[in-house]
Amino acid sequence: MKKKDLKAHLFGPGPKRILALDGGGIRGILTLQLLKEIEALVRKRTGDDSAVLADYFDLIGGTSTGAIIAAALALGWKVERLEKLYRELGNSIFESSFFRKGLMRPKFSAKPVKEALEREYGDIRLGGPELKTGLAVVAKRLDTGSPWVMHNNPKGRFFNPMPGSNSTPNKDYLLRDVVRSSTAAPTYFEPEKIRVADDVEGAFVDGGVSPHNNPALQLLMLATLKGHGLCWPTGADQLLLVSLGTGSKTLALDPKVVMDMKAAELGVRGLASLMEDACALNELLLQWMSSSQTAREIDGEIGDLSGDILGGGQPLLTYLRYDVRFDDEWLKDKLNPEQLMTIADMDRPENMDKLVEIGEAAADRIKDEHFGRGFDLA
Repeated sequence: MKKKDLKAHLFGPGPKRILALDGGGIRGILTLQLLKEIEALVRKRTGDDSAVLADYFDLIGGTSTGAIIAAALALGWKVERLEKLYRELGNSIFESSFFRKGLMRPKFSAKPVKEALEREYGDIRLGGPELKTGLAVVAKRLDTGSPWVMHNNPKGRFFNPMPGSNSTPNKDYLLRDVVRSSTAAPTYFEPEKIRVADDVEGAFVDGGVSPHNNPALQLLMLATLKGHGLCWPTGADQLLLVSLGTGSKTLALDPKVVMDMKAAELGVRGLASLMEDACALNELLLQWMSSSQTAREIDGEIGDLSGDILGGGQPLLTYLRYDVRFDDEWLKDKLNPEQLMTIADMDRPENMDKLVEIGEAAADRIKDEHFGRGFDLA
């Protein structure tokens, strides 16, 4: 198999392929099981046992834990190497302390994350040649209230130095700082500072507190909107978007429990619900504008949108979404009552083995026929 360079991935002829990876803390190890299945499929299709996902996908993007995975994949890592890293770091990153409860100071120290990212990514820059394919990382710049999508597209407006500006070009951001900024979940970890101009440091937090914890729609915009400079062609045979979740759980509560909640707990529940709503809207919009063999029922009124196309014309893309609902009936045979209560928590490394088991079962839903032959590598 002939390897493509970054220029060919970003600006060569289509069709094009995008991989979008959700946030979710330690639940990212579930995503890795889905990725292993896709990696195996790519190797089978290419006949190359050394093929990696950076060979197949032209743009890989993620939020939070998805950003860690996306960056490593874009560097050409095998999924097996990533899973080894997750297992090594799970306990050290989410090591609890009596003095850290997430109220007066973050629940966890950022030091293990920073040390791991520095060790693995070194001084690689966002514009560095080490990146084999397109990469996008979603973070939230909290001091300005704006979501930031930091990427390695050289045609991006802020990628190179701007005449008359003292702002730091995106290409010069350290990859480790970009990824760390996307993982700085409020109350869990302290924010990350990035020097965005000669005299300005931005304060960044987890991209999951933007509408893009599921970054799939944002990546579609990055790939197709003229302002971003990629301008990839659309069409069900021209653009493939594969979106992977970390597992989710319905936030259903007894009304009396809600009415008795303290204000702080209501705030936390409200934010979690908002993130779920943003993800659901993301899926709704993508199913509405695409051809999808994995479309799920959005709700009892509009169904899975298989009979609807935005604008009434042709699908803009082929869309595949793979995720797990932790409250699905089949999981009750795999989890005891206590595990069912905590499996959706993003800071429990003791759940890793169960998350792997669930991810392996969910990977059975990834079918060869979902990936049209038109998207095979030439």
